[in-house]
Amino acid sequence: MDSSQPDIFIVMGVSACGKTTLGKALAAELECPFFDGDDFHPPENIVKMKAEEPLGDSDREGWLKALNALARKHTGSGGAVIACSALKEKYRDWLREGLAPGKICWVVLTGTFDAILERIQARADHYMPPALLRSQFADLEVPDYGIHLPAYGMPTEEMVRRVSAHIKTNR
Repeated sequence: MDSSQPDIFIVMGVSACGKTTLGKALAAELECPFFDGDDFHPPENIVKMKAEEPLGDSDREGWLKALNALARKHTGSGGAVIACSALKEKYRDWLREGLAPGKICWVVLTGTFDAILERIQARADHYMPPALLRSQFADLEVPDYGIHLPAYGMPTEEMVRRVSAHIKTNR
């Protein structure tokens, strides 16, 4: 990965917005590893979500700090793409802690509640129940920075192309 580029790409947004799909495709394009933040949740968080209990800040802090450690590990060593909801600015602060400015490129996936609810209801292989989507939208603080892309209606390849173009024009 070019040293003038960010090392870490965090694909963020509410559940079922396409973070994993875009993250895997972007990692393949950038030739770096992909990590799904969902895989780093402690078991007690998964139990809460399965029980349709929204996670609070204290539930998320340890999880986000683990993802921050992962990001720091991959900074300067080929980079990484991480899919993570990163709903609040406080959470993004935890994710960027200890990283030099500009080392993270935020890829923000946005969409309407109804369209994403339709997607989440169609998923059978995930522990995140549709009932928690409203709480995610309530917590979501959309940043005014990063690359903003629609969560639906644009092919994944075009999304990857736009992120790549952004990287090239912002060196």
